[in-house]
Amino acid sequence: MNINATGLDYKELNEMLRSVRGTCNINDCLGQRFIAAGISDKTVTISGILGNALGAYLNGAKLEVMGNAQDAVGDTMNDGTIVIHGNVGDAVGYAMRGGRIYVQGNAGYRAGIHMKAYKEKQPALVIGGKAGSFLGEYQAGGIIIVLGLADNDKPIVGNFPTTGMHGGKMFLRSECKGIHFPHQVHTHLADESEMEEIAHYLRRFCFYFGHDLKELLDHPFTVVMPDSRNPYRQMYVAN
Repeated sequence: MNINATGLDYKELNEMLRSVRGTCNINDCLGQRFIAAGISDKTVTISGILGNALGAYLNGAKLEVMGNAQDAVGDTMNDGTIVIHGNVGDAVGYAMRGGRIYVQGNAGYRAGIHMKAYKEKQPALVIGGKAGSFLGEYQAGGIIIVLGLADNDKPIVGNFPTTGMHGGKMFLRSECKGIHFPHQVHTHLADESEMEEIAHYLRRFCFYFGHDLKELLDHPFTVVMPDSRNPYRQMYVAN
């Protein structure tokens, strides 16, 4: 089924999408927010100019965006796959609890903020380009991979990466010289077993975007993990 999003507000668009079974193309989006929020068991290809919170609370569908996406892609998603053939704004993967997000290009501030593992689910965010400041802020679980394939002279991540990180792992395709990490994490170059760990995610990334897996893996990765000897101390406690 094809849906032309011209003239539809986000509520109308999502109502139409919920009535679709199986596969759907959404064309000519113009700023609609919350596209595909909470849906499951569908495969959706989207084109146009998307609004914020694409795939919020996604619950098992596959979304493929033929272009850029805005802020909060995959906000609190539970399961499923989001593939972005372009760049994303801030807070991609915000509080995601499961599923996979693959971004061909760059990501803005706070990618993977509050990412967590929920029960048996292990969320993963793979960014092909570079990430902005506060990458993995308060990360509590899951995997973030940044490949740094963008063609510019900027570092692979912006300022203050892993602030408040207290779970999960981060893999940066760089030796990360000159990048300052906070005291509650430690870093090391990935060993053979860790490279095998991320190969599964990178294989899918290569499938979607046409990269060579061997070429991606033939480069040092820095692994960032919480330091159990110097744990992050929460700023807020329950009353």
